[in-house]
This record gives sequence, structure tokens and C-alpha cells, in this order.
Amino acid sequence: MSGVQPAVGARRARSAVPVARLRLRGSPRILVAGVGNVLRGDDGFGPAVIRALEDSGRLPRSVRTIEVGIGGIGLVQELMDGYDALVLVDAVDRGGSPGSLYLLEPQVPDPLSISPHERRELVADIHQAVPGLALMIARAVGALPAVARIVGCQPAVTDELSVELSPPVQQAVPQAVEMILALLADLLQGRPDQRRRARSR
Repeated sequence: MSGVQPAVGARRARSAVPVARLRLRGSPRILVAGVGNVLRGDDGFGPAVIRALEDSGRLPRSVRTIEVGIGGIGLVQELMDGYDALVLVDAVDRGGSPGSLYLLEPQVPDPLSISPHERRELVADIHQAVPGLALMIARAVGALPAVARIVGCQPAVTDELSVELSPPVQQAVPQAVEMILALLADLLQGRPDQRRRARSR
């Protein structure tokens, strides 16, 4: 589950993002990555959405989907193949109602701008890097795409051993699929992405 890591944060994606800032021209490559532990209840939201996206048969050819679990190094390695945009899908605790969806823009600082202590934590166990720190590593090695977004869902339960999503989070899965497909269409057509938030049922 995503959280605010040292010097890493996220903000709601703005509706007035300049088209030029997206820089997605020609045949852009977009990575959609599901983050989360499928054995921890709603923390499995990201992988569940990835499976639903793949089953939908509606993904553009230039979009690749992966599940990266809870270790971020796999995400960094994938990004090193070169992508124009990244969409992370994860359970995100922002204090809302369970099942609420958020479209966020991660704020990824330059690793050189953080304290020596935080840098030591960053490299202490790179294989277990959580998503926020994985994005910092990707930036450090020049692999972070120019456009990055997080589609997050407010979880209800993440601290119990379970392979099932809670009802409100399960209901949010198809909503997240539609949100991501709309975001991908915007990115591929060079339009600024719009702020979207689906209410929990």
C-alpha cells in the first residue's frame, strides 16, 4: 500500500496539465503497474485491477501491464526498458471512505536533495523498496517517465491475512478499470488528464 515515504508524496492530478508537458507523441509506451500484497485483503487492489484490465480486452497495444507485488525493484527494472508514462495502481490510505478512488500525481524529489540518513534508508535493501522509494530510484537512474500517475483506492482492511477484497474495494475495481482506460486514452491522444474521483458505493 502506498504511503508518504521520506521526502516522497503525492498530490491530486490537476485538470490543467499542459498538453506539451505530457510529451506523448508518436507511439508512446505506457506502463500500468499493479502494486500490493494479494494476501493482505484490500492491499491486493492493484493486482486485482491489473487482472481486470487484462480481461477487459480493451487495452491499447502500446500499453504494458505488470504486477509488481510489494517489492519495488521489479518496477525499477521494468522502467529501465524505457516508457513515456507510468500509471501505478495501488491501495492508498487518504482517510476517505473505503472504495473511494483517487487520481494522484506523485511528487518524486531528486535523491540528492534528501538527507544522508534518508539516502541510507533508500539503499538499505533495494530489493524491498516500497513504491515511493522505487520511484526515487527510477529517477536517480534516469528511468522515471516524464508522466506518472497513481490510481489509488481507499482500503478498508489491509492488516489481516485474506485473499479477498472487502466489498467496497471490490466494487471499485471496475470503476478503476474505466478510470484507467480513460486516462490512457487522454495520454495517447495528447490531451491533459482530468481529475477523476469515483465515490464509494
